[in-house]
Amino acid sequence: MMKKLYFIAIIMILAACSGKQPKQEQTVKSEDQEIASSVAESPAKSGFENEMIFFEGGTFLMGAENGLPQESPVHKVTVKPFSIDKSPVTVAQFRVFIKNSNYKTEAEKFGDSGVYNMNTQNWELLSGAKWSKPFGPAGPDAENDHPVTHVSWNDAVAFANWAGKRLPTEAEWEFAARSGKNSENKFSWGNEVSVNGKYFANTWQGTQQTPQTPDGYLYTSPVGVFGETEAGLTDMGGNVWQWCADTYKAYPGGTANIREDPNQKVIRGGSFFFDQYGEDSFSVSGRSVNSSETSLFNTGFRCAKD
Repeated sequence: MMKKLYFIAIIMILAACSGKQPKQEQTVKSEDQEIASSVAESPAKSGFENEMIFFEGGTFLMGAENGLPQESPVHKVTVKPFSIDKSPVTVAQFRVFIKNSNYKTEAEKFGDSGVYNMNTQNWELLSGAKWSKPFGPAGPDAENDHPVTHVSWNDAVAFANWAGKRLPTEAEWEFAARSGKNSENKFSWGNEVSVNGKYFANTWQGTQQTPQTPDGYLYTSPVGVFGETEAGLTDMGGNVWQWCADTYKAYPGGTANIREDPNQKVIRGGSFFFDQYGEDSFSVSGRSVNSSETSLFNTGFRCAKD
């Protein structure tokens, strides 16, 4: 019941949503073959282990004065040296985790997960939707080189622990999105969503009722397909919302009306789907929230490490 209540609440906060209709995966004879196949299909990977980008840490100005209320005030934050995954965790990588740990995601335990139905224009808890079947049992398989979705915060923490990593803090995520400096760019790649028809991220175009796909993707896209930031990261805006370690709360001295609840966790980066906050949702300072047990078809994660 709690999951469903939080799911209803987040619909009011986000207009979030789904992953690209995936291709059918090939049947393989062994786990080693499957891993090799998954890696080969993913242009952003040189092996199963997600490449990590190291940041020396430092002090930067976090937040934005001209963004949403929850992004202000701008305040100084110091982060220690850390590494963060170059790209969000992919379906192929998550599959290896599942096979080696026998972990059962919360979507699988609940028997459903959050999907936005483009035909009915409504959110629904879709029976059987999960990380490997983002559109339910009747839909196509999740694509290996796309970010894994339908993972809760608790699922993301379980994966990170298994991989010997952790979720990034919200400050680390923004520091990385700003390429480790006091960048004044609105987005991790610059200040424009597109230039001369070239898009820099997988984001929503058109209206919620009449979507358009000039960026090439209605749902999720392969990680890294839109290029890298100055720091060498991919997908630091658009594609999927990404879980952070923190409990969602107002910034020091902030006036945003946020009731602190340890079950409410920060998500960053926006996604491919329509959001009521538009471009602010996938800016470097954009932030939102969801409950730790909730899974959606436009939410994934990346890991960090000290």
